[in-house]
Amino acid sequence: MSDAEEIRRYEEIAHQAIVHWYAEPVELSLLKYRENAVFKVVRDGANDSVIRVHRPGYHNRLSLQSEIAWTSALNAAGINAPNYRVGLAGEHIAELVDTAGGVEQKPHFLCDVIEWVDGEQLGSITGETEISDQAMFSTYRVLGGIAARVHNQSSAWIPPPDFKRHAWNAEGLLGDNPVWGCFWDLEALAPDQIKLLLAARAKLRSALEQLGEHPQYYGLIHADMLPENILVNGNNLNLIDFDDCGFGWHLFEVATSLFFYLGEPIFDPLLEAFVAGYRQHRPMPDEHLAHLPLFFIARGFTYLGWLHTRRATDTAMELTEDVTVAVVELAMEFLDTP
Repeated sequence: MSDAEEIRRYEEIAHQAIVHWYAEPVELSLLKYRENAVFKVVRDGANDSVIRVHRPGYHNRLSLQSEIAWTSALNAAGINAPNYRVGLAGEHIAELVDTAGGVEQKPHFLCDVIEWVDGEQLGSITGETEISDQAMFSTYRVLGGIAARVHNQSSAWIPPPDFKRHAWNAEGLLGDNPVWGCFWDLEALAPDQIKLLLAARAKLRSALEQLGEHPQYYGLIHADMLPENILVNGNNLNLIDFDDCGFGWHLFEVATSLFFYLGEPIFDPLLEAFVAGYRQHRPMPDEHLAHLPLFFIARGFTYLGWLHTRRATDTAMELTEDVTVAVVELAMEFLDTP
C-alpha cells in the first residue's frame, strides 16, 4: 500500500476503536504516521487526547500493558510520562480486526488512548530545530537529568510478574534477528560496505558482551529519547512515545538522544550538557562514559535496520543515504580503533 492508503486504513481502525473510550462523537485528525498512526482526539472543540493505532506485529497486548505499567510508575515518581486512559469497559487497550480486503489472515490492531499534553516538539530527525543553540544546551541539561531520574526509577522499581518488553542487549541489537531488523540487508549497501558492517558487528558484539549488563548501567530505558519525543511547554519537558521502551544500557539512551547531531558543531556542548544534567541525579563515571562510542554504532545499526524494514516510507527514502554514509563512517573508525 502507499502511505496514503495505509493512513486511510489506520484512520478507519481509529474511528472504530475510539468508541471504546468515548460514548459521544469526537473528531480525529492525524498527528503522526511512522511506526504507528497517532491521531489527535478533539472533544467539544478542545484537544482531549491522542489515540495510537499500533502497527501489527511489533507489540502484543502484554507488552503494551507492560508499557502502561511502567509509565504509570514513572508518573507516580514525578516524571512526566504518558497517562493512558481507561476505556468504557475498564480496559486500557482495544483490539480490532482489519476487515478490509480479501486477505484470509486478518491483521489485528491494538489501540490505546493517551491524555493530551500541550507543548512543542524539541526537534525532528528530518528537520532543523527552531530554538537557539543556547536554549538547546539548557534543554539538554534538563533532558540529561530526566534520563537519570528515569534510570533511577527503573533501577529501584519492581515490575509486575508478567512484565514483558524487548531488550536492546547484544542479541537484540546484533543477533541474527535484531529488534529493528537485519541492518546488513539494507538494499542501499554496497557489498564492500556490508562486509565492513559485518566485521564491525562482530567486534561490537564482543565489546558489549565484555561490558556486561551490570544493573548500575543497564536496565529499563525509554530507548527513543530523540528531540521529537520531547514536548517543551515553558519550563516543563514531557517524555512521550514509549513505544520502544525496553531493557538496555543507559549509554544507549544517551547515544539515541544525540545520534542525529553527530558531526554537527553543537554536538560536543550538547553532550556536555546532557552528561552534566545526568550527573546531578545519577553517577556516570568517566571510565564508563568512555564506552559511549560503542552505542553510537549500535544505534546506527538499528537505524539501518529500520530503514531496511521501512524502505517504502517517505522518511526512509529521505534518510537512507545520509544515515548509511554516517554509519559506515562510524564502523570504519570503530574497526580502526585498537
